[in-house]
Amino acid sequence: MDIHITLQGKTDLAGQIYRQLRASIVDGRLAAGERLPSTRDLASQLSVSRKTTLDVFERLLSEGFLQSRPGDGTFVADGLQRIPVSSPIVHRARPTALWESLPAALSMPEYGSTPPLDFLGGVTDKSRFPFEPWRRCLNHAQRQQARGRAAYHDPAGEQELRLGISRYLAFNRAVTSNWQDVIVTHGAQQALDLLARVTLNPGDVVAMEEPGYPPARACFTAAGAKVISVPVDAEGLRVDLLPKEARLVYVTPSHQFPLGMPLSLDRRLALLEWAQNTGAAIVEDDYDGEFRFDGRPLESLKCLDRFGLVAYVGTFSKTMFPELRVGYIVPPLSLSAALLKAKQIVDWHSSTFTQAAIARFILDGDFAKHLRRIYKQYEARRDVLLKHLNGPLAAWLVPVIPAAGIHLTAVLKQGLTEASVISAAREQGVGLYGISSFYADTEPRQGLLFGYGGISEEEIEIALNKLADVFRALG
Repeated sequence: MDIHITLQGKTDLAGQIYRQLRASIVDGRLAAGERLPSTRDLASQLSVSRKTTLDVFERLLSEGFLQSRPGDGTFVADGLQRIPVSSPIVHRARPTALWESLPAALSMPEYGSTPPLDFLGGVTDKSRFPFEPWRRCLNHAQRQQARGRAAYHDPAGEQELRLGISRYLAFNRAVTSNWQDVIVTHGAQQALDLLARVTLNPGDVVAMEEPGYPPARACFTAAGAKVISVPVDAEGLRVDLLPKEARLVYVTPSHQFPLGMPLSLDRRLALLEWAQNTGAAIVEDDYDGEFRFDGRPLESLKCLDRFGLVAYVGTFSKTMFPELRVGYIVPPLSLSAALLKAKQIVDWHSSTFTQAAIARFILDGDFAKHLRRIYKQYEARRDVLLKHLNGPLAAWLVPVIPAAGIHLTAVLKQGLTEASVISAAREQGVGLYGISSFYADTEPRQGLLFGYGGISEEEIEIALNKLADVFRALG
């Protein structure tokens, strides 16, 4: 019999034949027990080599779609469950109710869809990244991989990277730790997920800042926790309003997300005292604290912790670039063993190739040089932004001036809405983002988040001049 198969071009002929034969079997056009032409005949029909059709038949035989009867030929296998093309697909596999009701953690613009002048938060300027030293580090990692044998590695991460992180944290963030204390993760988000897995039971209470970081809220909610919002003021988290039953407190003390104020020293000490009295754990997310522009750096919660309460979480997404997906936890010793088990269960370990490259980048001093360079550039961008917010834009916006970080927020004055400003700015090629989505349980303030990690000084000038015209047009 002739089988209708259409070949396009001269490449992947075996793949084209395989996919069309398999589809004919699955949807019932080739019935169980039906004889197929010989490989020689099929090759002749399609004007391909016999080896091509032999390869296709061998693959379908190995997958159970065909049966060979010596001396009789090749047939479509019996007993295959097929779905007729005309039948509706019934989705019997369903997620649990929790996952169906869970909102998206943090909606990000579709890749490549952002305007030319974009204030997207949480991104860095890759054009300023030292790719030549980074390339050398990648080559080092490749040579290291080539020399070693294939094997699974330590769930905690590569020793060289853990050593580099511990040295960096001790010098730059005053977080004292041994390299054995560091656990490497796929970004800060996996760090939060692992901590939720090992500290929370369904129904446990987690306290979070309001407004706060939606992906963290989604992570704790997905673990079955009840997330309670705790307001912030000019000194950060209101420790006096923490629920006594909280099992975990998530906080961004260096640069409150999204508003930007640091957690005052009094509040830090009060939070540690509260956690000691209640037995709660604290997650300190230091997502961009490397970039501090005003005042003396405050001691991290981890640095002040004397009772094994604080899990310190960091990431390379803001200091290098997000695509790396590398972060870390420095947990209390009491959580380390459980976190290692959880890490191994989730993905065994992070990419050793990427870890080796980052380790070399840190230990060779290139990371420190990069931070010094990019710090000056971010500071200059921040100065331009504040010049406009305190000057031409002051009639419409009240900035919340942070001491650190690569974004700042500004509250809209009465009579203006996020939606109208964002829409009008986008028509002028300026990408703005609101802060109302960071509120979960209280009436949101209307304001804008200005990320300046991925936009140059010159672009900030142009964008904010356009924004002033937008405000004047809106009245």
